[in-house]
Amino acid sequence: MLFFPCFQMNLFCLWKPPFSAAALIEGLKSTDPAVQAKAMAATEKRLQSVSDKDGKKPKLKVDKTVINTRPSPSGLSNQEEMMSPESFLAALEKDAHERARRRKENEASANALKEKGNDAFGQGDYALAVQNYTEGLKKQKDMPALYTNRAQAYIKLQKYEKAIDDCSWALRARECYLKILKFDSQKEKLCKDCINEIDLEEKRLSEEETASEDLKTGKLTAVAVSEMLQKLSKPGQDPLYYAGGLQLLTDLVQACTEQTLFRTNGGFSVISNNKVIERVLSAKINSPAELELACSLLLLWQAVCKGNEENQRLLLTHPSVNVQLPALLCSEAPEVQEECLALLCLYSKTEHGRVLLIRHLNTTKWLQTLISLVKVADSRADSAMNLLTHLILEENFKIQCRIKLSTETLPIFIQLLSSSKPLNETALSRCIALLGDLCSDVVIRMQMAENQECWQACLSFVTQCWTENSIIRYPECLYAVLGLMMNLSLEPNSVIEELAEEICDTCMSLFNSPDGRIISRAVGLLSHVLLVSLGALEEAVRQDVVRKMIRFLKVICHFQWLLPISEPLFPSQ
Repeated sequence: MLFFPCFQMNLFCLWKPPFSAAALIEGLKSTDPAVQAKAMAATEKRLQSVSDKDGKKPKLKVDKTVINTRPSPSGLSNQEEMMSPESFLAALEKDAHERARRRKENEASANALKEKGNDAFGQGDYALAVQNYTEGLKKQKDMPALYTNRAQAYIKLQKYEKAIDDCSWALRARECYLKILKFDSQKEKLCKDCINEIDLEEKRLSEEETASEDLKTGKLTAVAVSEMLQKLSKPGQDPLYYAGGLQLLTDLVQACTEQTLFRTNGGFSVISNNKVIERVLSAKINSPAELELACSLLLLWQAVCKGNEENQRLLLTHPSVNVQLPALLCSEAPEVQEECLALLCLYSKTEHGRVLLIRHLNTTKWLQTLISLVKVADSRADSAMNLLTHLILEENFKIQCRIKLSTETLPIFIQLLSSSKPLNETALSRCIALLGDLCSDVVIRMQMAENQECWQACLSFVTQCWTENSIIRYPECLYAVLGLMMNLSLEPNSVIEELAEEICDTCMSLFNSPDGRIISRAVGLLSHVLLVSLGALEEAVRQDVVRKMIRFLKVICHFQWLLPISEPLFPSQ
Protein backbone atom coordinates (compact mmCIF):
# COMPACT_ATOMS: atom_id res chain seq x y z
CA MET A 1 0.00 0.00 0.00
CA LEU A 2 1.33 3.41 -0.94
CA PHE A 3 0.97 6.65 1.00
CA PHE A 4 1.33 10.16 -0.19
CA PRO A 5 4.23 11.74 1.63
CA CYS A 6 2.08 14.22 3.53
CA PHE A 7 -0.34 11.50 4.69
CA GLN A 8 2.55 9.25 5.68
CA MET A 9 4.05 12.02 7.78
CA ASN A 10 0.77 12.69 9.56
CA LEU A 11 0.28 9.01 10.36
CA PHE A 12 3.72 8.70 11.89
CA CYS A 13 3.10 11.81 13.95
CA LEU A 14 -0.22 10.46 15.25
CA TRP A 15 1.08 6.98 16.11
CA LYS A 16 2.38 6.50 19.64
CA PRO A 17 3.53 3.25 21.27
CA PRO A 18 1.28 1.86 24.00
CA PHE A 19 2.14 2.88 27.52
CA SER A 20 4.60 5.59 26.45
CA ALA A 21 6.50 7.38 29.19
CA ALA A 22 4.41 10.52 28.72
CA ALA A 23 1.19 8.54 29.03
CA LEU A 24 2.40 6.80 32.18
CA ILE A 25 3.33 10.11 33.79
CA GLU A 26 -0.04 11.63 32.91
CA GLY A 27 -1.76 8.60 34.40
CA LEU A 28 0.19 8.78 37.65
CA LYS A 29 -0.70 12.48 37.94
CA SER A 30 -4.41 11.82 37.41
CA THR A 31 -6.88 12.50 40.24
CA ASP A 32 -8.96 9.45 39.25
CA PRO A 33 -7.97 6.43 41.49
CA ALA A 34 -8.80 3.96 38.73
CA VAL A 35 -6.56 5.72 36.23
CA GLN A 36 -3.75 5.94 38.81
CA ALA A 37 -4.00 2.19 39.56
CA LYS A 38 -3.95 1.31 35.86
CA ALA A 39 -0.90 3.53 35.28
CA MET A 40 0.88 2.03 38.31
CA ALA A 41 0.30 -1.52 37.01
CA ALA A 42 1.55 -0.56 33.55
CA THR A 43 4.65 0.98 35.06
CA GLU A 44 5.50 -2.13 37.08
CA LYS A 45 4.95 -4.30 34.02
CA ARG A 46 7.27 -2.13 31.92
CA LEU A 47 9.98 -2.20 34.57
CA GLN A 48 9.67 -5.98 34.81
CA SER A 49 10.04 -6.34 31.04
CA VAL A 50 13.18 -4.26 31.05
CA SER A 51 14.59 -6.39 33.87
CA ASP A 52 13.83 -9.62 32.02
CA LYS A 53 15.39 -8.31 28.85
CA ASP A 54 18.66 -7.29 30.51
CA GLY A 55 18.84 -10.36 32.69
CA LYS A 56 19.23 -8.34 35.84
CA LYS A 57 17.09 -6.43 38.24
CA PRO A 58 16.67 -2.78 37.52
CA LYS A 59 18.49 -0.39 39.78
CA LEU A 60 15.97 2.01 41.18
CA LYS A 61 17.16 5.60 41.60
CA VAL A 62 15.76 8.04 44.07
CA ASP A 63 14.42 11.23 42.50
CA LYS A 64 15.74 13.85 44.89
CA THR A 65 13.54 16.54 43.37
CA VAL A 66 10.35 14.89 44.61
CA ILE A 67 9.00 16.34 47.83
CA ASN A 68 8.36 13.75 50.53
CA THR A 69 4.59 13.50 50.93
CA ARG A 70 4.87 11.76 54.35
CA PRO A 71 7.43 13.71 56.41
CA SER A 72 8.06 12.89 60.02
CA PRO A 73 5.52 14.47 62.37
CA SER A 74 8.22 16.05 64.53
CA GLY A 75 9.45 18.45 61.81
CA LEU A 76 6.08 19.23 60.29
CA SER A 77 5.53 22.66 61.79
CA ASN A 78 9.08 23.87 61.05
CA GLN A 79 8.89 22.57 57.45
CA GLU A 80 5.61 24.38 56.83
CA GLU A 81 7.08 27.58 58.29
CA MET A 82 10.23 27.30 56.14
CA MET A 83 8.25 26.74 52.95
CA SER A 84 5.80 29.61 53.41
CA PRO A 85 6.27 32.58 51.01
CA GLU A 86 6.30 35.05 53.90
CA SER A 87 9.17 33.25 55.61
CA PHE A 88 11.10 32.95 52.36
CA LEU A 89 10.81 36.70 51.64
CA ALA A 90 11.76 37.51 55.22
CA ALA A 91 14.88 35.37 54.90
CA LEU A 92 15.81 37.10 51.65
CA GLU A 93 15.33 40.54 53.20
CA LYS A 94 17.42 39.58 56.20
CA ASP A 95 20.21 38.32 53.95
CA ALA A 96 20.10 41.52 51.86
CA HIS A 97 20.36 43.69 54.96
CA GLU A 98 23.28 41.64 56.20
CA ARG A 99 25.09 41.93 52.87
CA ALA A 100 24.48 45.71 52.77
CA ARG A 101 25.81 46.07 56.31
CA ARG A 102 28.97 44.13 55.49
CA ARG A 103 29.52 46.11 52.29
CA LYS A 104 29.09 49.40 54.14
CA GLU A 105 31.64 48.31 56.73
CA ASN A 106 34.07 47.19 54.04
CA GLU A 107 33.59 50.45 52.14
CA ALA A 108 34.32 52.47 55.27
CA SER A 109 37.43 50.39 55.95
CA ALA A 110 38.57 50.76 52.33
CA ASN A 111 38.13 54.55 52.45
CA ALA A 112 40.07 54.73 55.71
CA LEU A 113 42.92 52.71 54.20
CA LYS A 114 42.83 54.92 51.11
CA GLU A 115 43.28 58.02 53.29
CA LYS A 116 46.20 56.34 55.07
CA GLY A 117 47.71 55.54 51.71
CA ASN A 118 47.25 59.13 50.56
CA ASP A 119 48.99 60.40 53.69
CA ALA A 120 51.89 58.01 53.13
CA PHE A 121 52.08 59.07 49.47
CA GLY A 122 52.19 62.72 50.47
CA GLN A 123 55.07 61.99 52.87
CA GLY A 124 57.01 60.17 50.16
CA ASP A 125 56.62 56.69 51.67
CA TYR A 126 55.38 55.05 48.48
CA ALA A 127 55.92 51.47 49.68
CA LEU A 128 53.63 52.08 52.67
CA ALA A 129 51.13 53.76 50.36
CA VAL A 130 51.06 50.66 48.15
CA GLN A 131 50.54 48.48 51.22
CA ASN A 132 47.58 50.55 52.43
CA TYR A 133 45.96 50.66 48.99
CA THR A 134 46.38 46.88 48.68
CA GLU A 135 44.73 46.31 52.07
CA GLY A 136 41.90 48.57 50.97
CA LEU A 137 41.38 46.50 47.83
CA LYS A 138 41.04 43.40 49.98
CA LYS A 139 38.10 45.10 51.66
CA GLN A 140 36.53 46.39 48.46
CA LYS A 141 37.77 45.09 45.14
CA ASP A 142 35.65 47.36 42.92
CA MET A 143 36.94 50.78 44.07
CA PRO A 144 38.64 52.43 41.04
CA ALA A 145 40.28 55.14 43.18
CA LEU A 146 42.34 52.54 45.03
CA TYR A 147 43.63 51.12 41.75
CA THR A 148 44.55 54.51 40.29
CA ASN A 149 46.14 55.70 43.54
CA ARG A 150 48.19 52.53 43.80
CA ALA A 151 49.20 52.96 40.15
CA GLN A 152 50.61 56.40 40.94
CA ALA A 153 52.54 54.95 43.87
CA TYR A 154 53.92 52.22 41.59
CA ILE A 155 55.06 54.94 39.18
CA LYS A 156 57.08 56.56 41.96
CA LEU A 157 58.59 53.15 42.73
CA GLN A 158 59.36 52.72 39.00
CA LYS A 159 57.17 49.61 38.82
CA TYR A 160 55.55 50.60 35.58
CA GLU A 161 54.07 47.26 34.55
CA LYS A 162 52.17 46.99 37.82
CA ALA A 163 50.97 50.56 37.40
CA ILE A 164 49.58 49.79 33.95
CA ASP A 165 47.85 46.67 35.32
CA ASP A 166 46.20 48.74 38.04
CA CYS A 167 44.97 51.25 35.48
CA SER A 168 43.47 48.41 33.48
CA TRP A 169 41.75 47.01 36.58
CA ALA A 170 40.39 50.45 37.37
CA LEU A 171 38.67 50.42 33.99
CA ARG A 172 37.21 46.98 34.65
CA ALA A 173 36.21 47.67 38.24
CA ARG A 174 32.58 48.05 37.26
CA GLU A 175 30.55 46.00 34.85
CA CYS A 176 28.72 49.17 33.79
CA TYR A 177 31.97 50.88 32.78
CA LEU A 178 30.84 51.48 29.19
CA LYS A 179 27.62 53.06 30.42
CA ILE A 180 29.62 55.23 32.81
CA LEU A 181 31.77 56.44 29.92
CA LYS A 182 28.64 57.41 28.03
CA PHE A 183 27.59 59.80 30.78
CA ASP A 184 30.93 60.68 32.43
CA SER A 185 33.92 60.55 30.12
CA GLN A 186 36.11 61.99 32.88
CA LYS A 187 36.42 58.48 34.36
CA GLU A 188 38.11 57.26 31.19
CA LYS A 189 40.24 60.40 30.95
CA LEU A 190 41.47 59.88 34.52
CA CYS A 191 42.84 56.43 33.70
CA LYS A 192 44.26 57.52 30.35
CA ASP A 193 46.05 60.42 32.01
CA CYS A 194 47.55 58.01 34.51
CA ILE A 195 48.78 55.71 31.73
CA ASN A 196 50.20 58.70 29.83
CA GLU A 197 52.05 59.75 32.96
CA ILE A 198 53.59 56.29 33.14
CA ASP A 199 54.67 56.45 29.51
CA LEU A 200 56.23 59.89 29.99
CA GLU A 201 58.09 58.74 33.09
CA GLU A 202 59.50 55.73 31.25
CA LYS A 203 60.52 58.00 28.38
CA ARG A 204 62.24 60.40 30.77
CA LEU A 205 64.26 57.67 32.44
CA SER A 206 65.29 56.21 29.10
CA GLU A 207 66.37 59.63 27.79
CA GLU A 208 68.40 60.40 30.89
CA GLU A 209 70.09 57.00 30.82
CA THR A 210 71.11 57.49 27.17
CA ALA A 211 72.30 61.04 27.81
CA SER A 212 74.38 59.94 30.80
CA GLU A 213 76.10 57.25 28.73
CA ASP A 214 76.89 59.74 25.95
CA LEU A 215 78.40 62.14 28.45
CA LYS A 216 80.52 59.39 30.02
CA THR A 217 81.80 58.26 26.64
CA GLY A 218 82.80 61.82 25.81
CA LYS A 219 80.43 62.51 22.92
CA LEU A 220 81.40 65.90 21.52
CA THR A 221 77.99 67.61 21.59
CA ALA A 222 77.18 66.19 25.02
CA VAL A 223 80.38 67.60 26.52
CA ALA A 224 79.82 70.91 24.71
CA VAL A 225 76.38 71.37 26.29
CA SER A 226 77.81 70.89 29.78
CA GLU A 227 80.68 73.29 29.14
CA MET A 228 78.41 75.96 27.63
CA LEU A 229 76.12 75.89 30.66
CA GLN A 230 79.13 76.44 32.91
CA LYS A 231 80.12 79.51 30.88
CA LEU A 232 76.61 80.92 31.04
CA SER A 233 76.60 80.56 34.82
CA LYS A 234 79.31 83.24 35.14
CA PRO A 235 77.74 86.32 36.75
CA GLY A 236 78.05 89.98 35.82
CA GLN A 237 78.71 89.64 32.09
CA ASP A 238 77.49 91.89 29.27
CA PRO A 239 74.06 91.07 27.71
CA LEU A 240 75.75 90.36 24.37
CA TYR A 241 77.98 87.78 26.07
CA TYR A 242 74.96 85.85 27.29
CA ALA A 243 73.12 86.34 23.98
CA GLY A 244 76.02 84.78 22.08
CA GLY A 245 76.23 81.89 24.54
CA LEU A 246 72.50 81.22 24.24
CA GLN A 247 72.73 81.17 20.45
CA LEU A 248 75.58 78.66 20.53
CA LEU A 249 73.69 76.54 23.03
CA THR A 250 70.60 76.65 20.80
CA ASP A 251 72.60 75.13 17.95
CA LEU A 252 73.76 72.33 20.26
CA VAL A 253 70.40 71.21 21.70
CA GLN A 254 68.67 70.18 18.48
CA ALA A 255 68.59 66.44 19.35
CA CYS A 256 66.93 64.56 22.21
CA THR A 257 70.17 63.63 23.99
CA GLU A 258 71.39 67.23 24.13
CA GLN A 259 67.95 68.42 25.26
CA THR A 260 68.12 65.91 28.09
CA LEU A 261 71.65 66.96 29.09
CA PHE A 262 70.46 70.56 29.22
CA ARG A 263 67.83 69.44 31.72
CA THR A 264 70.01 67.14 33.82
CA ASN A 265 72.76 69.74 34.08
CA GLY A 266 70.38 72.31 35.56
CA GLY A 267 70.04 74.37 32.40
CA PHE A 268 66.69 75.92 33.35
CA SER A 269 67.98 77.11 36.71
CA VAL A 270 71.31 78.32 35.32
CA ILE A 271 69.54 80.59 32.85
CA SER A 272 66.54 81.69 34.90
CA ASN A 273 68.66 82.53 37.95
CA ASN A 274 71.01 84.71 35.90
CA LYS A 275 70.54 88.29 37.14
CA VAL A 276 71.21 89.92 33.77
CA ILE A 277 68.75 87.67 31.93
CA GLU A 278 66.16 88.05 34.68
CA ARG A 279 66.43 91.85 34.51
CA VAL A 280 65.94 91.87 30.74
CA LEU A 281 62.83 89.69 30.98
CA SER A 282 61.31 91.54 33.91
CA ALA A 283 61.66 95.12 32.67
CA LYS A 284 61.11 97.11 29.52
CA ILE A 285 63.70 96.39 26.82
CA ASN A 286 65.78 99.53 26.30
CA SER A 287 68.64 98.53 24.00
CA PRO A 288 69.40 96.36 20.96
CA ALA A 289 71.60 94.15 23.15
CA GLU A 290 68.74 93.46 25.55
CA LEU A 291 66.42 92.79 22.61
CA GLU A 292 68.85 90.27 21.16
CA LEU A 293 69.27 88.60 24.54
CA ALA A 294 65.51 88.21 25.02
CA CYS A 295 65.00 86.80 21.51
CA SER A 296 67.97 84.43 21.93
CA LEU A 297 66.51 83.08 25.16
CA LEU A 298 63.10 82.43 23.57
CA LEU A 299 64.75 80.66 20.64
CA LEU A 300 66.69 78.48 23.08
CA TRP A 301 63.52 77.54 24.94
CA GLN A 302 61.90 76.56 21.65
CA ALA A 303 64.84 74.30 20.77
CA VAL A 304 64.97 72.74 24.23
CA CYS A 305 61.22 72.03 24.42
CA LYS A 306 60.57 70.84 20.87
CA GLY A 307 59.29 67.27 21.15
CA ASN A 308 60.46 66.93 24.77
CA GLU A 309 57.55 66.70 27.21
CA GLU A 310 59.67 66.69 30.36
CA ASN A 311 61.49 69.87 29.33
CA GLN A 312 58.15 71.48 28.53
CA ARG A 313 56.92 70.67 32.02
CA LEU A 314 60.06 71.89 33.78
CA LEU A 315 60.06 75.19 31.89
CA LEU A 316 56.49 76.09 32.82
CA THR A 317 56.83 74.96 36.44
CA HIS A 318 59.91 77.12 37.02
CA PRO A 319 58.92 79.89 39.48
CA SER A 320 60.10 82.80 37.34
CA VAL A 321 59.22 81.53 33.87
CA ASN A 322 55.50 81.09 34.48
CA VAL A 323 55.39 84.79 35.37
CA GLN A 324 57.68 85.99 32.59
CA LEU A 325 55.97 84.24 29.66
CA PRO A 326 52.59 86.03 29.95
CA ALA A 327 54.50 89.33 30.22
CA LEU A 328 56.55 88.53 27.12
CA LEU A 329 53.33 87.79 25.22
CA CYS A 330 52.32 91.41 25.81
CA SER A 331 55.79 92.82 25.10
CA GLU A 332 56.01 96.09 23.19
CA ALA A 333 58.88 94.67 21.12
CA PRO A 334 57.39 92.90 18.07
CA GLU A 335 60.38 90.54 17.78
CA VAL A 336 60.00 89.35 21.37
CA GLN A 337 56.25 88.95 20.99
CA GLU A 338 56.70 86.93 17.79
CA GLU A 339 59.18 84.51 19.40
CA CYS A 340 56.97 84.17 22.47
CA LEU A 341 54.03 83.28 20.22
CA ALA A 342 56.20 80.69 18.46
CA LEU A 343 57.09 79.09 21.80
CA LEU A 344 53.46 78.99 22.95
CA CYS A 345 52.35 77.57 19.58
CA LEU A 346 54.92 74.79 20.02
CA TYR A 347 53.18 73.85 23.28
CA SER A 348 49.66 74.17 21.88
CA LYS A 349 50.18 71.64 19.08
CA THR A 350 49.85 68.70 21.49
CA GLU A 351 47.24 67.92 24.13
CA HIS A 352 49.98 67.48 26.73
CA GLY A 353 51.38 70.93 25.93
CA ARG A 354 47.97 72.61 26.01
CA VAL A 355 47.21 71.10 29.40
CA LEU A 356 50.54 72.41 30.71
CA LEU A 357 49.82 75.92 29.43
CA ILE A 358 46.36 76.10 30.97
CA ARG A 359 47.42 74.45 34.23
CA HIS A 360 50.54 76.52 34.96
CA LEU A 361 49.93 79.89 33.26
CA ASN A 362 47.28 82.51 33.82
CA THR A 363 45.42 82.45 30.50
CA THR A 364 42.41 84.55 31.52
CA LYS A 365 43.62 87.52 29.44
CA TRP A 366 44.97 85.57 26.50
CA LEU A 367 41.77 85.75 24.43
CA GLN A 368 41.72 89.54 24.33
CA THR A 369 45.50 89.68 23.84
CA LEU A 370 45.40 87.33 20.85
CA ILE A 371 42.36 89.03 19.30
CA SER A 372 44.04 92.43 19.56
CA LEU A 373 46.95 91.11 17.46
CA VAL A 374 44.66 90.77 14.43
CA LYS A 375 45.16 94.46 13.70
CA VAL A 376 48.96 94.17 13.31
CA ALA A 377 50.27 93.95 9.78
CA ASP A 378 52.99 91.30 10.28
CA SER A 379 53.06 87.56 10.93
CA ARG A 380 52.03 87.97 14.58
CA ALA A 381 48.38 88.08 13.51
CA ASP A 382 48.53 84.63 11.92
CA SER A 383 50.61 83.24 14.80
CA ALA A 384 48.06 84.51 17.31
CA MET A 385 45.21 82.86 15.42
CA ASN A 386 47.18 79.59 15.19
CA LEU A 387 47.64 79.61 18.96
CA LEU A 388 43.99 80.44 19.60
CA THR A 389 42.85 77.70 17.20
CA HIS A 390 44.65 75.08 19.29
CA LEU A 391 43.73 76.50 22.70
CA ILE A 392 39.97 76.47 22.16
CA LEU A 393 40.15 72.69 21.83
CA GLU A 394 40.46 72.60 25.64
CA GLU A 395 37.29 73.05 27.69
CA ASN A 396 39.24 74.56 30.57
CA PHE A 397 40.45 77.35 28.31
CA LYS A 398 36.86 78.14 27.33
CA ILE A 399 35.97 78.33 31.00
CA GLN A 400 38.75 80.86 31.58
CA CYS A 401 37.58 82.88 28.57
CA ARG A 402 34.24 83.47 30.30
CA ILE A 403 35.78 85.57 33.06
CA LYS A 404 36.45 88.85 31.23
CA LEU A 405 34.55 88.26 28.02
CA SER A 406 31.96 91.04 28.34
CA THR A 407 34.22 93.65 29.91
CA GLU A 408 37.48 93.21 27.97
CA THR A 409 37.23 90.77 25.06
CA LEU A 410 34.04 91.94 23.35
CA PRO A 411 35.06 95.64 23.29
CA ILE A 412 38.26 94.68 21.43
CA PHE A 413 36.29 92.51 19.00
CA ILE A 414 33.78 95.30 18.37
CA GLN A 415 36.65 97.70 17.63
CA LEU A 416 38.01 95.25 15.06
CA LEU A 417 34.67 95.01 13.26
CA SER A 418 34.26 98.78 13.33
CA SER A 419 37.81 99.57 12.20
CA SER A 420 38.13 101.68 9.07
CA LYS A 421 41.76 100.69 8.60
CA PRO A 422 42.63 97.81 6.26
CA LEU A 423 43.08 94.56 8.18
CA ASN A 424 44.57 91.16 7.43
CA GLU A 425 41.49 89.50 5.92
CA THR A 426 42.72 85.97 6.61
CA ALA A 427 43.45 86.70 10.27
CA LEU A 428 40.20 88.64 10.73
CA SER A 429 38.05 85.89 9.19
CA ARG A 430 39.77 83.29 11.39
CA CYS A 431 39.22 85.47 14.45
CA ILE A 432 35.49 85.79 13.73
CA ALA A 433 35.21 82.05 13.04
CA LEU A 434 37.02 81.20 16.27
CA LEU A 435 34.62 83.34 18.28
CA GLY A 436 31.85 81.41 16.57
CA ASP A 437 33.49 78.18 17.73
CA LEU A 438 33.70 79.54 21.27
CA CYS A 439 29.92 79.90 21.15
CA SER A 440 29.73 76.14 21.66
CA ASP A 441 30.17 77.11 25.31
CA VAL A 442 26.69 78.07 26.53
CA VAL A 443 27.92 80.73 28.96
CA ILE A 444 30.03 82.46 26.31
CA ARG A 445 27.20 82.26 23.78
CA MET A 446 24.72 83.85 26.17
CA GLN A 447 27.12 86.66 27.10
CA MET A 448 27.70 87.51 23.45
CA ALA A 449 24.06 87.10 22.42
CA GLU A 450 22.90 89.51 25.14
CA ASN A 451 25.42 92.18 24.12
CA GLN A 452 23.58 94.68 21.91
CA GLU A 453 26.77 96.43 20.83
CA CYS A 454 28.13 93.13 19.54
CA TRP A 455 25.02 92.58 17.41
CA GLN A 456 25.09 96.11 16.06
CA ALA A 457 28.79 95.80 15.21
CA CYS A 458 28.10 92.57 13.30
CA LEU A 459 25.23 94.17 11.36
CA SER A 460 27.32 97.24 10.55
CA PHE A 461 30.16 95.00 9.40
CA VAL A 462 27.81 93.15 7.04
CA THR A 463 26.69 96.50 5.64
CA GLN A 464 30.32 97.52 5.08
CA CYS A 465 31.04 94.27 3.23
CA TRP A 466 27.79 94.16 1.22
CA THR A 467 26.44 97.22 -0.55
CA GLU A 468 24.15 97.60 -3.55
CA ASN A 469 23.95 93.90 -4.34
CA SER A 470 27.70 93.35 -4.38
CA ILE A 471 30.46 92.34 -1.98
CA ILE A 472 32.82 95.29 -1.75
CA ARG A 473 35.36 93.88 0.74
CA TYR A 474 36.20 90.98 3.05
CA PRO A 475 34.11 88.20 1.41
CA GLU A 476 35.52 85.52 3.74
CA CYS A 477 34.91 87.75 6.75
CA LEU A 478 31.30 88.28 5.64
CA TYR A 479 30.81 84.52 5.49
CA ALA A 480 32.37 84.11 8.96
CA VAL A 481 30.34 86.87 10.63
CA LEU A 482 27.09 85.40 9.31
CA GLY A 483 28.10 82.08 10.89
CA LEU A 484 28.79 83.87 14.18
CA MET A 485 25.38 85.56 14.08
CA MET A 486 23.72 82.20 13.39
CA ASN A 487 25.34 80.77 16.53
CA LEU A 488 24.37 83.79 18.62
CA SER A 489 20.74 83.58 17.46
CA LEU A 490 20.43 80.12 19.04
CA GLU A 491 19.71 81.87 22.35
CA PRO A 492 16.51 83.96 21.95
CA ASN A 493 16.55 87.14 24.04
CA SER A 494 15.24 90.69 24.14
CA VAL A 495 18.20 92.04 22.14
CA ILE A 496 17.46 89.74 19.20
CA GLU A 497 13.75 90.62 19.35
CA GLU A 498 14.60 94.32 19.27
CA LEU A 499 16.95 93.97 16.28
CA ALA A 500 14.94 91.27 14.49
CA GLU A 501 13.55 93.51 11.73
CA GLU A 502 16.97 94.97 10.96
CA ILE A 503 18.47 91.47 10.86
CA CYS A 504 15.63 90.39 8.57
CA ASP A 505 16.32 93.26 6.13
CA THR A 506 20.02 92.41 6.10
CA CYS A 507 19.36 88.73 5.37
CA MET A 508 16.85 89.50 2.62
CA SER A 509 19.34 91.80 0.90
CA LEU A 510 21.97 89.04 0.96
CA PHE A 511 19.70 86.80 -1.11
CA ASN A 512 21.01 88.66 -4.15
CA SER A 513 24.56 87.49 -3.50
CA PRO A 514 26.26 85.43 -6.24
CA ASP A 515 27.92 83.33 -3.50
CA GLY A 516 25.78 80.37 -2.50
CA ARG A 517 27.57 80.07 0.86
CA ILE A 518 26.50 83.58 1.82
CA ILE A 519 22.90 82.86 0.88
CA SER A 520 22.88 79.60 2.88
CA ARG A 521 23.98 81.36 6.04
CA ALA A 522 21.60 84.26 5.47
CA VAL A 523 18.75 81.75 5.23
CA GLY A 524 19.92 80.01 8.41
CA LEU A 525 20.09 83.27 10.35
CA LEU A 526 16.69 84.37 9.04
CA SER A 527 15.13 81.06 10.09
CA HIS A 528 16.22 81.69 13.68
CA VAL A 529 15.10 85.31 13.81
CA LEU A 530 11.62 84.84 12.33
CA LEU A 531 10.75 82.50 15.20
CA VAL A 532 11.11 85.24 17.82
CA SER A 533 9.61 88.30 16.11
CA LEU A 534 6.20 88.74 14.51
CA GLY A 535 7.29 92.07 13.03
CA ALA A 536 10.28 90.45 11.31
CA LEU A 537 8.00 87.72 9.97
CA GLU A 538 5.59 90.27 8.50
CA GLU A 539 8.48 92.18 6.92
CA ALA A 540 9.87 88.99 5.38
CA VAL A 541 6.48 88.12 3.91
CA ARG A 542 6.16 91.65 2.54
CA GLN A 543 9.51 91.16 0.77
CA ASP A 544 8.21 87.98 -0.86
CA VAL A 545 10.31 85.57 1.21
CA VAL A 546 8.16 82.56 0.26
CA ARG A 547 8.84 82.87 -3.46
CA LYS A 548 12.54 83.40 -2.81
CA MET A 549 12.70 80.35 -0.56
CA ILE A 550 11.06 78.19 -3.22
CA ARG A 551 13.62 79.37 -5.74
CA PHE A 552 16.40 78.71 -3.24
CA LEU A 553 15.18 75.15 -2.61
CA LYS A 554 15.11 74.47 -6.34
CA VAL A 555 18.72 75.55 -6.59
CA ILE A 556 19.68 73.30 -3.69
CA CYS A 557 18.01 70.35 -5.37
CA HIS A 558 20.24 70.89 -8.39
CA PHE A 559 23.36 71.29 -6.19
CA GLN A 560 24.09 74.63 -7.82
CA TRP A 561 24.50 76.28 -4.43
CA LEU A 562 27.83 74.49 -3.98
CA LEU A 563 29.38 76.54 -6.81
CA PRO A 564 29.71 80.30 -7.40
CA ILE A 565 26.64 81.56 -9.20
CA SER A 566 27.13 83.82 -12.22
CA GLU A 567 23.86 85.69 -11.65
CA PRO A 568 21.89 86.46 -8.48
CA LEU A 569 19.56 83.73 -7.31
CA PHE A 570 16.88 86.22 -6.44
CA PRO A 571 16.61 89.10 -8.93
CA SER A 572 15.39 92.32 -7.41
CA GLN A 573 12.58 92.52 -10.02
